Amino acid sequence: MAQKKPLDHSVYDQWQSIGERLLSADGNWLAYTVNVQEGDGELVIQSSKDARKWRVPRAYQAAFSHNNRFLVARIKPFFSELRKAKIAKKGPNETPRDSLYILELDKGYEQRIPDVKSFQLPEKAGNILAYHLWKPAALPKENAVDSLTRLQDLLRRADSLNLVADSLRNRANEARIKGMQSLQPARGVATKPKRETVDEGTELVVRDLTTGKEWRHKLVVEYKLADYGQAAVIELSKKNSDTLSEAGLVWLDFLTGKADTIYRVFQEAKLFAFADAGDQLAFVVQKDSAAKALRKYYQLYHYTRGTSKATALLNSTMADLGKGKVISPDFSLYFSKDGKRLFFGLAPDRPVKDTSLVDFETAKLDVWNYQDDYLQPQQLVTLATDLKKSWLSVWDLEKKQFIQLADDSCEIVLPADEGNGQYAVGMSSAGLRIEQQWKMDGAVRVFRVDTRTGQRVQISARASRSSVRISPAGKYIVWYDALQKQWISYSCITGTSTVATRAIKFPLFDEEHDTPSDAPPHGIMGWKKDDEKLYVYDKYDVWEVDPAGKQPPVMLTNGWGRKNKVTVRNEQLDRDQRFIATGQTLLFQLFDHASKGYGWMPYVTGTAFTNQPAGSMIHPFIVDGAVKAKTSEDLLFIQQSPAALNLYAGRLTTLGDTATYRPVSSLNPQQEQYNWFTVELHKWKMLDGKTSEGLLYKPENFDPSKKYPVIFYFYEKNADRRYNYIEPMPVRASVNIAYYTSNGYLVFDPNIYYKTGQPGEDAYNSVVSAANYLSRFRFVDSTKMGLQGHSWGGYQIAYLITRTNKFAAAEAGAPVSNMTSAYGGIRWGTGISRQFQYEKTQSRIGASLWEKPTLYIKNSPLFRADKVKTPLLMLHNDKDDAVPWYQGIEYFTALRRLGKPVWMINYNDELHGIIERRNRKDWTIRMAQFFDHYLKGQPAPKWMKEGVPATLKGIDWGLGY
Repeated sequence: MAQKKPLDHSVYDQWQSIGERLLSADGNWLAYTVNVQEGDGELVIQSSKDARKWRVPRAYQAAFSHNNRFLVARIKPFFSELRKAKIAKKGPNETPRDSLYILELDKGYEQRIPDVKSFQLPEKAGNILAYHLWKPAALPKENAVDSLTRLQDLLRRADSLNLVADSLRNRANEARIKGMQSLQPARGVATKPKRETVDEGTELVVRDLTTGKEWRHKLVVEYKLADYGQAAVIELSKKNSDTLSEAGLVWLDFLTGKADTIYRVFQEAKLFAFADAGDQLAFVVQKDSAAKALRKYYQLYHYTRGTSKATALLNSTMADLGKGKVISPDFSLYFSKDGKRLFFGLAPDRPVKDTSLVDFETAKLDVWNYQDDYLQPQQLVTLATDLKKSWLSVWDLEKKQFIQLADDSCEIVLPADEGNGQYAVGMSSAGLRIEQQWKMDGAVRVFRVDTRTGQRVQISARASRSSVRISPAGKYIVWYDALQKQWISYSCITGTSTVATRAIKFPLFDEEHDTPSDAPPHGIMGWKKDDEKLYVYDKYDVWEVDPAGKQPPVMLTNGWGRKNKVTVRNEQLDRDQRFIATGQTLLFQLFDHASKGYGWMPYVTGTAFTNQPAGSMIHPFIVDGAVKAKTSEDLLFIQQSPAALNLYAGRLTTLGDTATYRPVSSLNPQQEQYNWFTVELHKWKMLDGKTSEGLLYKPENFDPSKKYPVIFYFYEKNADRRYNYIEPMPVRASVNIAYYTSNGYLVFDPNIYYKTGQPGEDAYNSVVSAANYLSRFRFVDSTKMGLQGHSWGGYQIAYLITRTNKFAAAEAGAPVSNMTSAYGGIRWGTGISRQFQYEKTQSRIGASLWEKPTLYIKNSPLFRADKVKTPLLMLHNDKDDAVPWYQGIEYFTALRRLGKPVWMINYNDELHGIIERRNRKDWTIRMAQFFDHYLKGQPAPKWMKEGVPATLKGIDWGLGY
């Protein structure tokens, strides 16, 4: 058998992964995309019942029609064509465009339509397809015409210029005789204002997929189909060359086949929303302002099928709106399920910039005020969102009146019962915002909001926003109380609260939570019909809870999860399902904490839970990402192991039996050519005597008689990822395990365990003990051990090399080196202060800088830089949006001053992790060169030996030897 070759950096681009995956409603057809890292992927469509299959290169955004007869998708241009267009800096009209692909499944008929901008199918039902075309592509500047034609064209241009010259001579002679006043326009003659030009719409084609009937509309700007396919609204632009044309809205009724103009003459219409019945439409319109006006006022309009035109409900000049309020052009309108209410947004009437001010004469600054709810950097990051802030309001279509539900004292309002219900839950962070600078716990006040009157009742002074829920029917509001460590239920009808989970004796929070903040809850599974029961999780099992607090909780899973140390979690198969019904088949995902294996378990609610041993249900792979057909039990799901990741099919009721799994995809056949990896779960005693666990990755051709270099990579706890597939790729920051094992390394990923106040020593306890443990194996070269990590892992590596010389080389990505300066820094991606990280979350100091300054100094690598002897490579980018760039600079300059071997790579304009693929490829090569030099004795590349001076930037990358 031929020896398998090692992975190299050329293999990444064509490595495959699963993207989209979908089933037709009846489950008879499935489709999925196979993506590659760089290049052209494909869409695979196949029958679930027989061998019929189609492969469509470059297709994506696939969707099945609701009648199960068609698949529709977009087709990208060739990757090579887009690349050429980008190199040539071609404009929008010259860049290659998408096509539309339509497949009639039973007959196998394929149709491709070029130059398609977008397409829509109804969201929930109906068999209408609409697709929007681009403007015709611009002709090349030099058309292929013969020489005679070109000569005649030049002569015509010359004749035209002669006529212009003669006209100018005649006007000049007239002025010589009559005087210069003859050149002035006649007094009293009004100059007609120039008609504002618009970006004209393009053709829209609407097709009934059942009958084949088509409707075509020119000058279309925007369009939307009703969710159930009863109608469409089409926005038309005016035509610049026709002074009589105006913008208009067309209602296309698929029940009658008629198209009616329901509104005309406006500057902009948007936010189209249909009622579920497809008989009502709402939108906002801006009638008068110029397209580029700084201030625009919108009106709220409503249309009912069968009426002649849309009518205005509200406009921004009505006194009823209240002072300083306008109709929001940014809130997504929606109807209640019963169509009796229309939810819309109000917004503050904001001042606009004074354009008469001279830009270079006005000051540019930010004012930081200690009383601000948010720091200035955060305000600037969220500025675009804040300018679009809306307050939820509701228009009663029967009473013809509106009520504002939200405002600055209750910013978030979430109606229940699909908008039909009387009650909503409201939340506000007002009064709790400044403290988020150091707490960052998402605290809000919670309200019951009456959607009929707008009246609010505060029901909790503090809750974590992420835990607050209103039940689907609107009878209860629930939230997790971190102090009591219980779920609280509030009855919207009686106005009383109860500790719904008080009788549950097992922790409902994360018992392994190890930061100095409140442990989060395990979460909610869902609700029984009519809000009768609430389902909550503990670490292992599912509980059925009476939200009224009258009946004792029942363990739905009968303690099976805790008994077997297996976590049981419901895989949500229908995103639109509001309740869990008795007799419904749920799909539970199982995770075994001992082996790290997974499994599926179908369970029929209302029946006894299994007492079968867990061993037969747990497998050495991961199953997740299930997608179910709408009207059948057919499923697609992902199965992955270290050896492969592929798409599988099965049936909901038999998914507990792996013999029923049907492989659908077979990705990356080229992998067989390469030396791959295996993974083992290891356990050992840490320096403090407690047991730890971690993952050891070995080459597929591992030889226990050889000595291997080893790289320790870690970030928090990763042992639960034992069965993850690892794709070879240019890395964002960290080592790619597949590449390193293929090239003769071991990689060890130990869990890190923490106590408050000593994150550096906790890393030492976990990692050094792991290195000591691994050094006992004869196949480990204990003189060639390296460290690699990024961000929090990068910090720990920067710390570790101040405490031990055990490691031959280390790479630290975006490390915090000085906690005293990092504490007061900003996470520039969000604009928030970094204080909360140290006091409450990952950095785990548990106190402010002035409360425990010694802990900040003790845990900062910078203050022990003189102890470092390990060669260090750092990655820290100048636009890092999480860890300030100066943290890397502080450590680099300290080590440089001390004469330590240290390098720092900075990718220009990159963030915390590398985004651009060209830079990822470069970093992957450099990190491998670094470790190969120190752990394998390979020559050092030029960038390590000599550096790359600024004078050679962009000329010589220093990757050679």
